[in-house]
Amino acid sequence: MKILVVEDDIRISSFLQKGLQEAGYTVQLASDGYQARDLIQSDNWDLFILDIMLPDIDGLQLAQIIRYKKIGTPVLMLSALGEAEDKIKALDIGADDYLVKPFHFPELLSRIKALRRRYELHYSKDRVMECGGLMVNVDANTISRSGQEILLSAKEFKLLVFLLENKNRIVTRTQILDIVWNTNMDTYTNVVDVYISYLRNKIDSNFSEKLIKTVKGRGYMITANS
Repeated sequence: MKILVVEDDIRISSFLQKGLQEAGYTVQLASDGYQARDLIQSDNWDLFILDIMLPDIDGLQLAQIIRYKKIGTPVLMLSALGEAEDKIKALDIGADDYLVKPFHFPELLSRIKALRRRYELHYSKDRVMECGGLMVNVDANTISRSGQEILLSAKEFKLLVFLLENKNRIVTRTQILDIVWNTNMDTYTNVVDVYISYLRNKIDSNFSEKLIKTVKGRGYMITANS
């Protein structure tokens, strides 16, 4: 199990890394919010442990980024802030658990196990998305339409999953750039149109019903007639 620990206090992060590794976990440390943000988006993780008070992007903002990116990985907040309002705020933002410093390490291990149990109960089945006969198994990374296998590049797959997560809703080019390309630079909007055309060729070209729609002046939407 791979855990990203975000903690700017070297003494605490070293303590966490040593203890978690001895418990059999793989641990990556991030000492500031910018580093953490990049690691969150560049790799797959089984658990996030976030300190709240960080010098730049704080732990609450990181939790918001995680949920905004639709990353379902459990988030455990560690903080010296122990007021009820602090915990409520973190949990409302998207954290799954909250542990106040100082803490007993065995309690941290128990909470990690509980978070993973809950997560696996909810996500043990493969995530399959469907639209008009198009079937996408997100975990197995397989796509088919009306029984015909479809092969996509990694970026095309990510774009298709994002469209399906917003099925029957318009997504703007800016939203697509943010989620699929991790940028909000308007100068790259042309790349969205190019990749949409790639998807259309692979998803829609052999079928009379076209699933990917252009909504003029607004963006794109994937939807089926029935």
